[in-house]
Amino acid sequence: MFYLKSSDNTNLAVEDINPHCQKTVVLVHGWPICQDMYEYQKNVLNDRRYRIISYDIRGLGKSQVTGSGYDYDQLATDLHCILNILNVYNVTLVGFSMGGAICVRYMSKYNNERVNKLVLIGAAAPSFTCTVHNPDGKTIDEVNHLIEQCYINRPKLVYDFGQDVFALNHGNEFMNWFSSICLTGSGIGTIRTAVSLRDEDVYQDLFNIKVRTLIMHGVLDKICPFSFALIMHECIENSCLCKFEYSGHGIFYDELKRFNQVLIDFIEQ
Repeated sequence: MFYLKSSDNTNLAVEDINPHCQKTVVLVHGWPICQDMYEYQKNVLNDRRYRIISYDIRGLGKSQVTGSGYDYDQLATDLHCILNILNVYNVTLVGFSMGGAICVRYMSKYNNERVNKLVLIGAAAPSFTCTVHNPDGKTIDEVNHLIEQCYINRPKLVYDFGQDVFALNHGNEFMNWFSSICLTGSGIGTIRTAVSLRDEDVYQDLFNIKVRTLIMHGVLDKICPFSFALIMHECIENSCLCKFEYSGHGIFYDELKRFNQVLIDFIEQ
């Protein structure tokens, strides 16, 4: 783990595994988690000698807490700075939930720069909240309730949120681990990224994605309903949609073996 500076000098916690390997995968986590969510993907990617780059979104995980800069434009710029500093090209960019929305904004804002393939996992796109283009999104009141919980009892927020992330019962030990990685970040970061989830919309950005894109989405997703995936698939040229029939939002663990295999197959195509 080391730190790289973004455009506004914010220190972002970065992990770069196998930096001398040629094939590069960049992992962007979701809300309110951190890069540790990809533990069970990093294991298999490392076995295949991929270069694995991951980082914590500002204010979350071990990245620096800032008072502002949580809008998608700045979060996409944070990602851009990391890719530039590490000087990587032809990467497979992978984004989960809010991280997927950040990746979509990155692709649009930076004209698909340095990216060869895109993977959107349970992405919070075209928006997290209900809009004319996304009628099944959360209501503003629902997201405001999450934000209010952050001010009062963040551990309970994380516990309650975790109950809706996974469709299958993975046991207390796993859920305790999941809660712990959600709580590594700051209250400020959790609140401000939730505000961005509430207010941001990447619908128009979807049309600017020009690389092969894999959309992986759980049919049982209660956080970002499966209808999100259908909209993304319709809007993104050269995209393919992979359904996970038994998964909720947390498809990275609900169907772990199949998820990892589909991801690797796409990277190696």
